Amino acid sequence: MKVANIRQKLKTTLPPSLLKEALIAFSFNVFGVLAGFTFASYLNVFQLSTWVIALYPSVLTGRGVVNGVLSGRLGTALHLGTIKPQFKENTERFYMLFRSVIVLTLQTGILLGVASIFFGSLFWGITVTDYCNIFLIIMATMSIGVVTSLVTIEVAFFSFRKAWDPDVIVYPVMSTIADVVMTLCFVLVLNLFFQFGFFGKIAVVFFGLILVIATLGILPKCVHDKQFTKTIKETLSTLLIIAIIVNVTGTILKQISETIGSKKEVYTVYPALIDTVGDVGSVVGSTATTKLVLGLLNPVFSSIRKHAPRILATWCASLIMFMVYAFLSLLAQGSPLNTGFLSLTLLLFTTNIIAVFIIVVISFAIAIATFRKGLDPDNFVIPIESSLADGITTVALLVALFLIGY
Repeated sequence: MKVANIRQKLKTTLPPSLLKEALIAFSFNVFGVLAGFTFASYLNVFQLSTWVIALYPSVLTGRGVVNGVLSGRLGTALHLGTIKPQFKENTERFYMLFRSVIVLTLQTGILLGVASIFFGSLFWGITVTDYCNIFLIIMATMSIGVVTSLVTIEVAFFSFRKAWDPDVIVYPVMSTIADVVMTLCFVLVLNLFFQFGFFGKIAVVFFGLILVIATLGILPKCVHDKQFTKTIKETLSTLLIIAIIVNVTGTILKQISETIGSKKEVYTVYPALIDTVGDVGSVVGSTATTKLVLGLLNPVFSSIRKHAPRILATWCASLIMFMVYAFLSLLAQGSPLNTGFLSLTLLLFTTNIIAVFIIVVISFAIAIATFRKGLDPDNFVIPIESSLADGITTVALLVALFLIGY
């Protein structure tokens, strides 16, 4: 598809089409309830140690950061034609992007592990004996979760071939799939580590080493590629910020856990909530990035008015999905719908209003700021906004719990 045709398509897309497109993308977030149901069902596993539940946002966001960079870069590259929508006989840009994903996964795991140990020492009550355990669990979970990157690529290619906008479809779909997969991976690693003795711990070490070995094999081939080194360097600065944010999120989630006790319907919706708020930010940020590259938006914050139809349609879609989550959560937990639906929906709508407003402003601002500084917005927008979305949504949920008195 030529750039001129893409410009015309983006200019003429109508608001009803934007709402429909966002709803299609966000509809996959209902599977986030499955991640939450797994979370709620395995609360006993998450309580095997005082710091385990605080690590949960780290493994979700860590994978989300890598998939965010991948989906953002794929969306822009597919629009510009620098990557073909196929695995075989693709461009060198595509293969270099996939190699960078492997290295980014290791880089993310290391930084999250170090940050978790630091925060754990200050706020979670961990001891020196927990340091190695935390690091191994994060690295093994991130390593197994690499499979989600292959699915991300296929979703991007499929959506582009279907003439859907990858900037709208890919990250929302994959953030949900990744949350389900990463929750299962986390539960698997925790069970291996805590329940299967010596051989379980050896298996966890093995999974973590796979990522290290793969990275050592990739670096000599890629270290001289400018695009590769740019992605790694720019994302490193982003990850330093994210490592702090997700551990603040984990600390707040630990507080929420202490506040709600055994109200499993709240645990059940949690992954879907952070997914959807992050998806709103990704759609706003990614579509703005593509328009900036194509010259359809001026790189000033006031141009957000021209982006208003996309923002409003995406926000409306998120509100509809929040109501669906309330229904599915109560249904999954066998709670009474007649007495619980309205109160849970009010709780979620309050959370949505607080979180979505903040994340829309932040996502658009990051897209504008990075573009004006000559950086690649795809290396910043989704990684930063998705991790911020997790933290902002978690804080908004805690605030809503106190405001509503749930």
